[in-house]
Amino acid sequence: MKEQSAATSILSVRVSPDERALLEEAASQSRMTLSEFMRRKAVEAAEAEVLERGVVTIPAKDWEAFEAWLERPAEPIAALSALARRRQCTQLLRAMGVLRSAL
Repeated sequence: MKEQSAATSILSVRVSPDERALLEEAASQSRMTLSEFMRRKAVEAAEAEVLERGVVTIPAKDWEAFEAWLERPAEPIAALSALARRRQCTQLLRAMGVLRSAL
């Protein structure tokens, strides 16, 4: 996530006194204000949640079709071929060992 230089939106959260004490202690040990600690940890948790939910599950009935699609030869894309013909790109691909023959 892009680091925001100045937080400008207020988010209010209700916690029990024990939870607040724990959060304050954790923030103190992290050398952050409670607000900064809460913001950072909440954003980290949200990013992890979004990434976890981004996993694609392929139903068993579709697995064979998916494997067949993966095994198909790649279709040429004219714009990518043209880009690869550019001198800088060609030199980079050769240096990386990706390009061995002339395009």
